[in-house]
Amino acid sequence: MNKKETAEIKKNFSDKSGFFIMERVLTAFIDAEKNVRYHNVSSCLTMPVEEHDVYDETLKKVLNTNVGKAFVEYEFPNEAYDEGQPQYILYNLLKTELKDDLACEDFLNHIANNMAYEGPYAVITSYCCYTIRKKDKNDEFADEGQDELYRYLLTAICPVNTSKDGFVFDSSNNEITKKMNTELIISKAPSDGFLYPVFSNRSTDINHVMYYSKSANKPNISVVENVLGCTFVMSAESEKTSFQSILKNVVGDDLDYMLIKTVNEKIQEVVEENKDETDKVVIDNGTLKDILSDIGVPEERVQMVEPVYEKVCGSAPLTAANLVETKTVLTSPGITVNIKPSAADKVRTSVVEGRRCLLIDIDDPTIEINGLPVTLN
Repeated sequence: MNKKETAEIKKNFSDKSGFFIMERVLTAFIDAEKNVRYHNVSSCLTMPVEEHDVYDETLKKVLNTNVGKAFVEYEFPNEAYDEGQPQYILYNLLKTELKDDLACEDFLNHIANNMAYEGPYAVITSYCCYTIRKKDKNDEFADEGQDELYRYLLTAICPVNTSKDGFVFDSSNNEITKKMNTELIISKAPSDGFLYPVFSNRSTDINHVMYYSKSANKPNISVVENVLGCTFVMSAESEKTSFQSILKNVVGDDLDYMLIKTVNEKIQEVVEENKDETDKVVIDNGTLKDILSDIGVPEERVQMVEPVYEKVCGSAPLTAANLVETKTVLTSPGITVNIKPSAADKVRTSVVEGRRCLLIDIDDPTIEINGLPVTLN
């Protein structure tokens, strides 16, 4: 799924859209010892509005339009559809529309037995239907008879914690007392989640699944590999680390402030030029070779890109947006300087009287130090 397709599903994740129905919701509580202590399936069509709204709010967070970072598509391997395997379990749950208790139990036990998680958590899974209005070659909606129904499962994994202890006002005794809270509160902010099947080319694709992580830089790999049975791909932070490793090994001692700044600007240009594309913009070894060649890196260094890239990333391209630095940070023992992009050209490194120096051009002679105005003479 690309960001446009994700946005369409998220926009229509409401009964008010006229094309969407959340029919049923499966809720479960799994304790820290991996025991499914409770599960229940409720009809969304008859539940109180207030309860329905909480499910809407929680599940909608999984439909994150930051595709490629917080919301990542994975392909099931061929064996995942064998009986008892992840894709088979998900497809069976989808096919039975949360009406079969055995299918629900298999799904929950599969999660409990395969997901690494600290502490207890809740599983919330909804069975939803979205009517896809088909479009003709002129991008106009076709006749209603050509509509397609996209049936999907949306799952949120929510941490469970006791509420904080504190003082409360006891209205019956008119006094403030200390309350010891032992209630287990289910967070409305999922830590992980997934959408199955995916919505691709405005149609259903049962061979792919979307994984959501609240912490894009720290995904729960066990959800991807053990629960969903897919091969994990690098997080945004891992992609950035891999890119830095490639740059360091290729450029070596020629790395300096201007080169790092210029490479970052070139990648920003690639992102900006393709901002209207629905698919994620990537940097592969060919693109990196072109960038380094354009900024004057010696040819013998440029030719090192391919073998170094393959050693670090294999054939997998890197997400361009994950590599862009929004600010330049210079660090040295005891010193950290943060530089916004608009001021990047005001900073230089040089050797002055035999000492390595960081030079900052200041147009206005008045600056602030710890909030106090100081005039430079």
